[in-house]
Amino acid sequence: MKLTYYGHSCFGVEVDGTHLLFDPFITPNPKAAAIDVTKIPADYIFVSHGHVDHLADVVDIAKRTGATLISNWEIVEWFGKQGLEKMHPMNLGGAKEFPFGRVKMTAATHSSSMPDGSYGGNPAGFLVETKLGHFYYSGDTALTRNMKLIGDSACLKFAVLCIGDNFTMGPEDAARAADFLEVKDVLGVHYDTFPPIEIDKKQAVRDFADRQVNLHLLEIGASKDF
Repeated sequence: MKLTYYGHSCFGVEVDGTHLLFDPFITPNPKAAAIDVTKIPADYIFVSHGHVDHLADVVDIAKRTGATLISNWEIVEWFGKQGLEKMHPMNLGGAKEFPFGRVKMTAATHSSSMPDGSYGGNPAGFLVETKLGHFYYSGDTALTRNMKLIGDSACLKFAVLCIGDNFTMGPEDAARAADFLEVKDVLGVHYDTFPPIEIDKKQAVRDFADRQVNLHLLEIGASKDF
């Protein structure tokens, strides 16, 4: 599996030729100015919750690529009113088989509202199980013991965890989450985009290393094979 980081919490994973894109927030992000959003591939777009810094580019990318949107019921309904047609609603604890593998929507402890202020449903994460390996994206969340259930049920190749603190887990809690998940490779996201979530990256790497976990802080636009 090849993972590409597009800044903030947006990343893509290529699974055997299928492109999965998560929480697209690129064009409003000055740190991602070098990314050409018209070149980002997507067969499926996942939205973890309703805040604009996780969904700003959904409509443009979905209409250009013909991707299927996967999110909670309320977010899918909202994007239907924006003209999207290829969508699959889910909710917490539910799982569904897709051509690329199985997706389970996991609980996240956060808030969720749409850009117009309407209700964004329950925030979530995603456990993605494929024939090439499994991975977990936390979405925006606090540390919870629910993550241990994920570690108990799936052998993860890697996890994508929020580490920016203030609005979500910080590095120390995210490193504890990696323990719960029994994972040794973590991509850190949701940090440094705005002043409230700027972190000490060297200390963050040490927090994970103290638990024998590799924290990967990719440059925007960079890719890594897992």
